[in-house]
Amino acid sequence: MRPVAKIATGFVFVFGAFRLNGFDLLFDPVGWGLCVSGLFWLERSVDDPFGRARLAAVAMVCASLVATIVSLADSSRTLSTSSLGEVIGIANTAGSLITVWLVSDAIIRQMRPRGATSPAALLDVLRWAVVSLGALGVLAGYGYADLGVFALVAWFAAIVALIVLLYHSARLPYLA
Repeated sequence: MRPVAKIATGFVFVFGAFRLNGFDLLFDPVGWGLCVSGLFWLERSVDDPFGRARLAAVAMVCASLVATIVSLADSSRTLSTSSLGEVIGIANTAGSLITVWLVSDAIIRQMRPRGATSPAALLDVLRWAVVSLGALGVLAGYGYADLGVFALVAWFAAIVALIVLLYHSARLPYLA
């Protein structure tokens, strides 16, 4: 599988949900691990954009593993009903949005100099939509905004479009 396709598949695992008896079969740490693997193959040095994105994805493997362990250890309560769960939830959400931003930025930096300006511009718009709507969703979850279902549908559409664009971009020779 090509590196960018691994990243896109990782995002499907992370942002998708397939629940069976309350347990998400699309295990988030596996999704972040796929992102780490794809970013590893694209990374030239730790200081390049793919290296920074890979470090964020590694942090998200750890954060999502902790969230999973905490939720399994205290299955009587959801993550959002305990104070530790709230902190872990905020860290997971913020880390996910930062990682999406860094991954998109690294890919955009590879596309623009090679003349793929239209896909780079679309990816830029999609990352802004995913991150800003995700941040608004967090604020709405704490009662600071009443966005209704529109923000959720728009965020879902933006993340799906971003994943589709990543799968499409995986064929580009300089992202292989």
